Amino acid sequence: MQFLKGLFWFLLAVLIAVFSIGNWVTVPIKLWGGLIADVNLPLLLVLVFLAGFVPVLLWHTASKWRLRQKLSTAERTIAELRLPAVMPHLPVAAPGDIVVAPAPAAANAMPTLL
Repeated sequence: MQFLKGLFWFLLAVLIAVFSIGNWVTVPIKLWGGLIADVNLPLLLVLVFLAGFVPVLLWHTASKWRLRQKLSTAERTIAELRLPAVMPHLPVAAPGDIVVAPAPAAANAMPTLL
């Protein structure tokens, strides 16, 4: 799979290089105040691509970070809810108290023959 991924990027780089060599012309861009900038077409296309790609990438990264924060908050909440609850209605023995365990229910039952 890594080979196919590398092959894809290599072919994409070759296509971009062939396109750039074939379209290496200057394009006049009218700026403010009557200024005109002569820019090579491949450079102009890269700048336009980045102008559209970078804001979307930033938005995607921010939403991914926000969802990770929500997920970690939910995981912490679930971990806190899974802790064993302390039963407040049961008496708690002090360190010096003698605790007598209740007799098992099987001791009062009638013996059975096997």
